Amino acid sequence: MSTTVAEGSTTVTRAGLDDLALPQGKRARLHSLLFDRGPANGTLLLLPLDQGLEHGPVDFFVNPPALDPSFEVRLALEGNYSGIALQIGLAQRYLQRDAGRLPLVLKVNGRTTPPGFDEAFSPLTSSVEDAVRLGALAVGYTCYVGSPAQDRDLRQMDEVRRECERYGMPLICWAYPRGRAIAQRGGQDSLYAIDYAARVAHEMGADVIKLNIPRAHSEADAASPAPYDTLEEDRRQMLARIIRSAGRSLVIFAGGSKLGDDELLGRIEDCMASGATGFIFGRNMWQRPFDQALEMSARVHQVLRRYGTR
Repeated sequence: MSTTVAEGSTTVTRAGLDDLALPQGKRARLHSLLFDRGPANGTLLLLPLDQGLEHGPVDFFVNPPALDPSFEVRLALEGNYSGIALQIGLAQRYLQRDAGRLPLVLKVNGRTTPPGFDEAFSPLTSSVEDAVRLGALAVGYTCYVGSPAQDRDLRQMDEVRRECERYGMPLICWAYPRGRAIAQRGGQDSLYAIDYAARVAHEMGADVIKLNIPRAHSEADAASPAPYDTLEEDRRQMLARIIRSAGRSLVIFAGGSKLGDDELLGRIEDCMASGATGFIFGRNMWQRPFDQALEMSARVHQVLRRYGTR
């Protein structure tokens, strides 16, 4: 069921499993992600490792041991994450021994950074059937909202959604605003762009929506459509607005580039107080030395414990 979070004089609602009207297979798998591992209280903490495909090896220069995916698998296990998100090659080669111990979210599409994001599109790299074969509890799909390639993107996402319905597999959408048109209307990290992305993913049938945290209002927002061009809200107001736009889908926020401890924990508190279900943290965790990553994971758990449903 949904839960309410009191934030000052405002009450925000966090969607729950009962709000999603899920078929039995999807509900069983999503329940397992929310309640069997990790915080195990209806909140969600995922560790993604799709940056090697998306960015190349450069992200691992900060912490060279993390180039070996065994580092992230160990971190997800010892740090008690709800699951790990991997492309198929890593899932097959690094998760076999821990199948059943560490839930898998199979990322079924992806792209490389070159030649850029003007016409961003992530082709399929695996299938929902692969996810079933590997024992995954969900699939991940990146949708680039606003890209000129959106006609292909939305059709492809619809095909993945249909397969998820067929196999009873929850669909987690990485909903990312991209493209020249988005850049000209305030940018991909604007409230307008992220709020729009949340609504698109919801209307496309995503069960869980992964979003970035919007930046503060700036002069760049003058190029956004009304009322976003003059809408000056604090972070929690913006986050609550985005979560409302996501409707009866669960919302998890990404960490993005590595942040300092206090800034990261402040963002976590803001997101949860605004109605988020949880987080998907990659670089903010595995770009740290292992012991520091474990310590930060434990601190994230402390916050999530206060916002669970049990």
